Amino acid sequence: QVQLVESGGGLVQAGGSLRLSCVASGSIVAIYSMGWYRQAPGKQRELVAVIRSGGATNYADSVKERFTISRDNAGNTVYLQMNGLKPEDTAVYYCNANIISGAPYGMNYWGKGTLVTVSS
Repeated sequence: QVQLVESGGGLVQAGGSLRLSCVASGSIVAIYSMGWYRQAPGKQRELVAVIRSGGATNYADSVKERFTISRDNAGNTVYLQMNGLKPEDTAVYYCNANIISGAPYGMNYWGKGTLVTVSS
């Protein structure tokens, strides 16, 4: 029983900022990584950013130098600080985590998504 709950989406003008949050809870043994994906209408889901348990991060080229991913000290919450938002950032943003739960290996879990709309 693992759940990811996102918050922080909304409507913002181009050039503005938003911070997304995602909290993982349930029968968790360990979390290897947490990250954010996004999916715009009619497009495939793409990786935005990921942070691993050791602190290493990866970003999509389109968001480098604008977005920052981080985790809290407990490791169960991931944030995505989004600055300099552009209309092309408009999408549903999904929290993702690779988690050890009942199985002896990590499995991917997903939040239900939070909508980010950037107006021009």
